Amino acid sequence: MHFRSSAPSPLRTRNYRLYFSGQLVSVPGTWLQTVAQAWLVLQLSASGSALGVTVALQTVPVLVLGAWTGSVADRVDKRRLLLGTQAAQGLLALALGVLTLTGVVQLWMVWILALGLGVARSFDTPTRQAFVSELVSGEALSRAIGINSTVVSAARMVGPAAGGAIIALFGVGVCFVINGASFLGPLCALAAMDTARLNRPERPAERPEHAVRAGLGYVRDHRDLLVPLLMMAIVGTLAFEFQVTIPLMAHSAFHLGATGFGLLYAAMGVGAVLAGLTLAGRIAGRVRTLTIAAAAFAVALGAAAAAPGPATAAVCLAFAGAASVVYSSTTNATLQMRAEPAMRGRVVALYVMAFMGSTAIGGPLVGAIGEVVGPRASLAAGAVGCVAAVLLALAYAHRRPGALPRAARRPLSPPA
Repeated sequence: MHFRSSAPSPLRTRNYRLYFSGQLVSVPGTWLQTVAQAWLVLQLSASGSALGVTVALQTVPVLVLGAWTGSVADRVDKRRLLLGTQAAQGLLALALGVLTLTGVVQLWMVWILALGLGVARSFDTPTRQAFVSELVSGEALSRAIGINSTVVSAARMVGPAAGGAIIALFGVGVCFVINGASFLGPLCALAAMDTARLNRPERPAERPEHAVRAGLGYVRDHRDLLVPLLMMAIVGTLAFEFQVTIPLMAHSAFHLGATGFGLLYAAMGVGAVLAGLTLAGRIAGRVRTLTIAAAAFAVALGAAAAAPGPATAAVCLAFAGAASVVYSSTTNATLQMRAEPAMRGRVVALYVMAFMGSTAIGGPLVGAIGEVVGPRASLAAGAVGCVAAVLLALAYAHRRPGALPRAARRPLSPPA
């Protein structure tokens, strides 16, 4: 595993500090809703398949619209688009909170709001990730991506633990209201930015449908980008299904309450935070690094699936969280730093499709496995997916003699 030298801190840039502050407020609320929504669906249905459908509805728009929304992100004012998508997500969370608190919520209502949230996120996620390159540039970009991954990992630790406690004390509806209010953080941060200091690339002149084809062709012609994307698609489909696997393990394997469920989620976040604080921004983008992280991810998920009790499972999930954040942040940094500035939004959108959109297939699949075979099998399926990604990387290395190559050997333009 190769480590980069220290890069300049993006926190020296005012616009990035505002962005970072907004994310600190909002991202924990997102994980709060993730936990509450899963618990609500299990309360309404007690079905792993229903939970998988909920997660799928939230990610189908990412899978279907992802390439097109990436071209939109390359063509429009990203800050203005983010103001709209963040506001939409806040309103949807508040709507679910009101329905739950008034006692009228039904499963079909959760599904409709999950679909709406998925549409908003299909625009928000690639735009938000590509927007980081307009806030900072050069060596600071890798550090910024690492900091963002650490924020998400910290939220994965704090949000579920807090969510479990809030559900136990006040009920699931309060979690949705808190998440809706948390979007005021990024909205205020975006409104306060100095737009004159944004590093805006030249916008492509081609029509959106041509832009989508150009983005797909660009990745196809650069295997050093294509292979990490294919690996992420496999891992994303089977391994990154924690919204399904952890609730099933807590509810069906260990028979835990809401607090224990939240603590299992938080344990995974602890490992992710420790990995993010230690490694984020320092790992060079290499297929070798992705392969090692995928292998470690497979071992951790397999061990969690075989864990005899919740304490052992929590330790294994902490290691899984560490491997997952190294894997996802390295993939993200590799793609963003090696893509042409004018193509970055589209490349990031393909990453989001592979990472989040694959859940549209993986969520129901893993949920069905958990319901039919058992919750432990749903985690084991993730380990199998990681092994498949490792085999893909080894096959790629076999076609190119020598050590596993860096994830960008062709000379591409440096990031803006």
